[in-house]
Amino acid sequence: MKIIKITLLLVSIISLTSCASSYKMIKPKLINYVSKNENKGVKLEYKYDLLSKKYAKKEVKKGIKLVAVKITNESDKDLMFGREIKLTYENGSEIVAVENTKVFKSLKQSSASYLFYLLLTPMNLYTSSSNGSSNSIPIGLIAGPCLTAGNMITAGSSNKKFKTELLEYNINGTLIKKGEIKYGLVGVKSDSFDALKIKLE
Repeated sequence: MKIIKITLLLVSIISLTSCASSYKMIKPKLINYVSKNENKGVKLEYKYDLLSKKYAKKEVKKGIKLVAVKITNESDKDLMFGREIKLTYENGSEIVAVENTKVFKSLKQSSASYLFYLLLTPMNLYTSSSNGSSNSIPIGLIAGPCLTAGNMITAGSSNKKFKTELLEYNINGTLIKKGEIKYGLVGVKSDSFDALKIKLE
């Protein structure tokens, strides 16, 4: 009986700590931006700390921060983000943005990692009756494949949403016309939440 309880406890812990994470849409247009910076009529508003759960853990592990930006062009000419408009840190060092396709590859969840749940397939639950006989219930035949399929589907669906949003808000190389506002998601190679500034060339 003790072995059964320990086994069930281990299965519960694994299920709760290793489950796939759902992706919460960032929606840059709806963010309440607090950090701001302006240079020659071009205003930058930005926000770090956008991702949660496994995606946030991957940010730390890979040293990539995803930043939502809002660029308002109030200058007298059209400007391209990444060419005339660039981001720098507070100390003036220029930021080399990580391509959004690379950001996705670095931060996405690995669906294949949930195949380890199939190791639960041979697991049996043993019960004993009052007359001394014992029965085994092959709970692993259900738990293993179900946990595997459920987590792989969740990871795949979440990754798809993440990729779609990164592609939709890929601002690099985007022309921002005078009087126009553009929103984007920018990957920054950094381990900290350093203040950002806008630089015009």
